[in-house]
Amino acid sequence: MSTAVAKPPPGCTLDINDPQIQEAAIRIQASYRGHRSRKELREKGPPKILQPLKDVILLEGSAAKLACRVSAFPDPFIIWSKDGRELKDGPKYRYVFEDPDVVALVVRDGELADLGQYTVSIKNTFGVTSGSACIIVEVPAKIVKGPDNVTVVKGSTVVLKAEISGEPPPDVGWLIDGEDIEEDDRVFYDIRDTTTILTIKNAQRSDAGKYEVFVENNLGMDQSFARMDVL
Repeated sequence: MSTAVAKPPPGCTLDINDPQIQEAAIRIQASYRGHRSRKELREKGPPKILQPLKDVILLEGSAAKLACRVSAFPDPFIIWSKDGRELKDGPKYRYVFEDPDVVALVVRDGELADLGQYTVSIKNTFGVTSGSACIIVEVPAKIVKGPDNVTVVKGSTVVLKAEISGEPPPDVGWLIDGEDIEEDDRVFYDIRDTTTILTIKNAQRSDAGKYEVFVENNLGMDQSFARMDVL
C-alpha cells in the first residue's frame, strides 16, 4: 500500500536546475569558504593593537567613549583602568564590544574627577598588551560658594574667599562697586586650584562697598557679590 506524499504549498519549491538558484548557491558557498579561511588564517599569539586609543574631551554631565581596534586570537580578556586603578563594568563605566575587533569604554555622567589617563589591558594565553589615552574634562567656570557679607573694624585685616571650579582653569577677577581692584601691598588677591582669596590689610572706611568676584573660561562665566562695611 503506497502512501500519498502531500504537495508543498505554492511558492515553497526550488528548481535546482534554475540558473539563478545555482548562482545563489555558488555565492553562499564562496562566502562561507571565505569566512572559514579568514578564521583559520588568524594566527595564535599575543594581542596586538591595530588602532590605538585617542584622547577625548568629556563635557560635564555628558558621556565620552574611548575605543581601539585590536587583533587577538584566542579571544582576549579586557581590563580598563584609570590612573592605575581598575574600573569595574557598571553604571558609571561601561565595557563595550562593538564588533569582534573593537573594544571601548564609555564614561557616563562626566565630572571633573573623570579627568585622567585611561589604560586598556588586553590579555590572552599568549601574552598581554596595553594602550593609554587621556580624557580631558571641560567644565564651565562656576563659583561654587561666593564670599560672605562682612562688617569689620577700621584697621583690621579682611579676607574675602570664594570657592571656584572650571576646566580649563578660569580667569578670575575682583571688583569693588563695579571697578577693577588695583592690587598693591595692602589690597591683593590670589588664585588657587579651587579658591580665590581677596585680602585687605588695614581696612579703611573707603574700602567699604559692594565686592564682586567673577570667573570665566571658554565654556561660560559666573559671578558673586558680597557687601563689606567698615566701622
